[in-house]
Amino acid sequence: MKHTNALPAVLLGLVLVMGAAPATAAAEDDREVDPLVAAVLEEVPGGVLIDGRHAVWPKLDMELAVPAASGMASLSVGSCTTGRICAYNSTSLGGGSLSFGTCGVHTIPSSFPVKSVANARSIGSVQARNGSTILKTVAAGTWSNVSGTVTNLRCLV
Repeated sequence: MKHTNALPAVLLGLVLVMGAAPATAAAEDDREVDPLVAAVLEEVPGGVLIDGRHAVWPKLDMELAVPAASGMASLSVGSCTTGRICAYNSTSLGGGSLSFGTCGVHTIPSSFPVKSVANARSIGSVQARNGSTILKTVAAGTWSNVSGTVTNLRCLV
C-alpha cells in the first residue's frame, strides 16, 4: 500500500504549519511596552513579558504590574494579592507594583523606586530596607508609604 508513505509527509506538514502559527501571532503582536516594565526586564534576568504592562519572573516568584495611564490605582492593601508582599513606585499603593509570593529577602531593581509597600499576608511583617538599614516595617494586612531608597524587602514570619 502506497498511502503509508504519505503519512510522514502529512505529519511533517502539520508540524510545520502548527509551528509557524505562534511565530506569526507573535510577529503580529505590536504591543507597546511600558517604559518601567522595559527597564526592569532589562535589569533583572529571567523576566517574561505577559503584556505591555505586566511581566513575571518565575524563578524569583516576582511580578511587575503597571496600571494603564487612564486607569485608577487602588488605594487599599487589597491591590496586593492575598499572601504576597508588594512594592509600589508611587505613594499610597499607586503606580506600578512588584509583588513577591515567597518569604525572604527580595532585591528591588534600582530602576524601580519604591514609594509604598503592602503586606497582604496574614502573619508576620515586611521590612523595606536600604541594604541592612530598616526604613519601614509593615505589619500583616497593612501598607505604608516609604521614604528613602529601598534596595530590598525582607519578609519576617
